[in-house]
Amino acid sequence: MVNDGSKTEQTPIFKAVSELATILTHEKNRGKGAALKTGFEYIKNTFTVPYVVVTADADGQHLPEDIFSVCEKAREQTGCLVLGSRRIGADVPLRSRIGNGMTRFIFRLVTGKGIYDTQTGLRAFSSGLIDDMLSIEGERYEYEMNVLLYLCRKNISVKEIPINTVYLDNNSSSHFNPIKDSFRIYREILKFSASSLFSFVIDYGLFCALMALTGMTVLSNVSARIISAAVNFLLNRKFVFGSHEKLILSAAKYAALAAAILILNTCMLKLLIMIGLPYAAAKILTETIMFFFSWTIQKLFVFKEDKT
Repeated sequence: MVNDGSKTEQTPIFKAVSELATILTHEKNRGKGAALKTGFEYIKNTFTVPYVVVTADADGQHLPEDIFSVCEKAREQTGCLVLGSRRIGADVPLRSRIGNGMTRFIFRLVTGKGIYDTQTGLRAFSSGLIDDMLSIEGERYEYEMNVLLYLCRKNISVKEIPINTVYLDNNSSSHFNPIKDSFRIYREILKFSASSLFSFVIDYGLFCALMALTGMTVLSNVSARIISAAVNFLLNRKFVFGSHEKLILSAAKYAALAAAILILNTCMLKLLIMIGLPYAAAKILTETIMFFFSWTIQKLFVFKEDKT
C-alpha cells in the first residue's frame, strides 16, 4: 500500500493495516502515477518472478471479488494488461459519465482501439510488464492514460473484464480534479494530432502564398506539401510516435506514404476547385480528409513498432 502524502487524519487507517500490508510512504503528495511506480519498484526489487501485480484505488470502488477476478485473468494470460471495466449507466455520477464517454471516444479516434473504461484504476499485469510500467512517463492521473497509449503503440494486448460499478457518496472521496487532471490526460492524447496541425499551418500558409504569386494549383500544392511533409516526418518520428527505427527505413516508408497522399491530395484539390469551390476552402476540406487517412497509415505502418 502506498501512502501518497495523506493528511494526518488518515494515519489511523495506515496503522490499522500495517500488520497486514507493507506501507510505502511519500512525505509529500507526488500524484497517483508516482505512487503506482513506487509500488512497482518495491515489487520488482522484493519478489521473484513470475508474479502478478494488481492495482486498486483506495476509494471503495473495487470489490474484493473483482480484484481477485482481474488477478486471475492476468495470471492466465501473461503479457497483457487486464482492466476491470465498469459499465457506465444512469446510476453513475454525471461527471464520471461525461469524463468516461469523452475519453473513450477520443481514445478510439486517436488509437483505433476500443477500450470501454479507459479510466478504471483496477488493473492487473504479469511480471513481464513491470519494466514497461516503470518506464512510462507521468506522475499523476495522466500516467494511467499514458499506459494505455504506450501499450497500444507497442501492440501489447489490453483485455477488459466486467466488474461491479460502485460509487460511494456520489464519488465524493475521489481526488480527481475534473479540469486540471483532465487537461493532463487529454494533453497526452492531443500531442498525437498537434504535429499534424502544425504541419498543416505550414502547408496552408505556403500554399496560399504560392497561389497568390503564381496562380498555379499543382505547383503551389506540391511545393507546400514537400516542405510541410519533411517537418511532419521529423516531428512524428521524434515527439509523437517515439520511433527508434532506423531513420532511412522510416523516411522511406514515410516518403512512400507522402507520395500517395500527394497524388490523392492534389487530385481532390483540383477537382474541388474545378467544381467551383474557392481554393482556400477546398484546401481545408481536402486536408481534413487526408489528415485521418495519413494518421491511420502512419500509426499502423510507418512508425509501427514491434511488440518486442
